[in-house]
Amino acid sequence: MEAKNKTYKPDLLYPELSYSVMGVVFDVFSELGYGYKENQYQKAIEVGFREAGINHKKELPVKIFYKNRFITTVYLDFLVEDKIVLEIKQGNKFKLKDIEQLYNYLKSANLKLGLLVRFTAVGVKFKRIVNIK
Repeated sequence: MEAKNKTYKPDLLYPELSYSVMGVVFDVFSELGYGYKENQYQKAIEVGFREAGINHKKELPVKIFYKNRFITTVYLDFLVEDKIVLEIKQGNKFKLKDIEQLYNYLKSANLKLGLLVRFTAVGVKFKRIVNIK
């Protein structure tokens, strides 16, 4: 996905990379449409990332610590270019728990930007979640 000659807000985090990631997501929806499970969309997105030459890690484990003690491990759907967490959901509405989950992933992994993507009956919806800490 080519992002040349695009106009972005000056404070937008990783605009070109975000554009490329969302291009893959929209391509997946264009071909598959609605009704698949999250893991099926994830597999298709992974193929799209490979074809686009986008460096990514799938189901990356991130350890959570409390008072310097390990308490659990969470798994990111994708970490793209070591900068953006991409979380995939299926269904028609964003849920607060999904937004909070992604925000917590960003804090735990010490990353700034997450893309919460939802495959819906009417198309792809997404939210940019920013870790402000």
